[in-house]
Amino acid sequence: MIKKFIFVVGGVMSSVGKGVTSSSISAILKSHGYKTTNIKCDMYVNIDAGTIRPTEHGEVFVGSDGIEADQDLGNYERFTLNTMSAENYITTGQVYQEVIRKERNLEYKGEDVEVVPDVPNEIIRRIKNAQKTSNAEITIIEFGGTIGEYQVLLFLEAARIMKIANPEDIAFVMVSYLPLPTYLGEMKTKPTQYAMRSLNTAGIQADFIVARGTKSLDDKRRQILAHTCNIKAGSVISAPDVKTIYEIPELYKKQNFDEKILETLGLESREKNKAPFEDLVKKIKSTKKIIKVGIVGKYFKTGDFTLIDSYISVIEAIKHGGWANNTNIDFMWIDAEKFEKDKNDFSEIDQCSAIVCPGGFGERGTAGVMRAIQHIRENNIPFLGICFGMQLACVEFAKNALKIKNATSAEFNPKSKDQIIHVNPTQTKNIKDNKYGGTMRLGSYKVEFAQESITQKAYNSPEASERHRHRYEFNNKYKYAIENAGMKIVGVNPETNLVEVVELANHPFFVGVQYHPEFKSHPENAHPLFKKLIEVGLKT
Repeated sequence: MIKKFIFVVGGVMSSVGKGVTSSSISAILKSHGYKTTNIKCDMYVNIDAGTIRPTEHGEVFVGSDGIEADQDLGNYERFTLNTMSAENYITTGQVYQEVIRKERNLEYKGEDVEVVPDVPNEIIRRIKNAQKTSNAEITIIEFGGTIGEYQVLLFLEAARIMKIANPEDIAFVMVSYLPLPTYLGEMKTKPTQYAMRSLNTAGIQADFIVARGTKSLDDKRRQILAHTCNIKAGSVISAPDVKTIYEIPELYKKQNFDEKILETLGLESREKNKAPFEDLVKKIKSTKKIIKVGIVGKYFKTGDFTLIDSYISVIEAIKHGGWANNTNIDFMWIDAEKFEKDKNDFSEIDQCSAIVCPGGFGERGTAGVMRAIQHIRENNIPFLGICFGMQLACVEFAKNALKIKNATSAEFNPKSKDQIIHVNPTQTKNIKDNKYGGTMRLGSYKVEFAQESITQKAYNSPEASERHRHRYEFNNKYKYAIENAGMKIVGVNPETNLVEVVELANHPFFVGVQYHPEFKSHPENAHPLFKKLIEVGLKT
């Protein structure tokens, strides 16, 4: 069986597009008839991404098996339609935890355990295990961060060892940013040259450079990079900023990047299909319709800047819903805490044709979110509340429609007698014992829908399997009261009777879901709830 590996590493700066590059490489190689998979390696000592703040590291992506991972796994799924699992995500914490476990269990048979080679060997074992589990022929491994960071060295050493053992089966791609200082007006190659030298000191020579920048790479700079970085000019791939990330596979194919990778790995094309998303990109560029969608959240601000990565899957899913309706999206980022400072200024919300309130944790900003939800509810603005957004919609409704003055969530007030949202019974001991990492209700669970509900009609199915990530849930003690007041429970988990979906009667579209539909939306197959939200928003 074919077993090939492509390592994608970053030069100069992080967040330069390694995830999209890795996803695009995987997608274009699939278009040649090869079975691919992707792996993300993160350098932090956390076991997974579940305990990291969204403003620190971006969105936490949840796999169907419950893995809490880096947001790049979401890109891998959206670009390739491959399902990511725990095997597709490796952290330094996982690696050291396993090495120490083996040492304690005498699995090293009395040998002393060294950082090198035992840590790189564990990394290699995990990479090969992911390849074997997915039965992939080509595995694309993305290293988080940049080449020059100390913490990436052991991962580079693992890649070097694999290259030495099987040189014909390994390729390296360096994604590097070429700045274009406005006062110079010239794209600079020196940072990328330095990054390549840093990679060389780890014993690795890249086969390709993906040159990121605000503009396309010209032939002069392509030649400079080829000469100074010891690669062919045709192996320097231009990757300028584009309108949508789904243009990138076609951009790569136009430069024969796919053919060059196959040649480097000693492979031939089995079938030559057009670039993934080619028809979709044409639709995106040709459509003239635009709808304004607001996202009411509390993870946007990082200093003086707005961090949209906190909600990247939600943002992509909204775009997918728009494209399914031949419409592009004009986003409005609405900071929930704004409504706590100015309680009567809903001008931003009123400009939007639809609103999404995504997931979150903690009490900060929740008063503002609920003020926004009340305005949305009372003014018939199409609304989708996701997980935390659904919970706050229920608390707001109980507080203002049911007149339960002290309505709250156990997350904010564990001693309250009016917990509309309470602790999931399986989570009580975890919270008491401070066991937070990897202990939430995670992964895919079944949802059954009420017949003729808005949600059931949107899915065109009586049931679905959706991904979850939560500790708290709707308190069924308030089920009849809330339904009698007009908020209907239209989705439940059949095994636990947990409330999964609520809808507001006599509203064009007011839906709250306990799960995360954004994780199962794809560019060419929008999730039904996002598709329906945009459809209704266009009519109101």
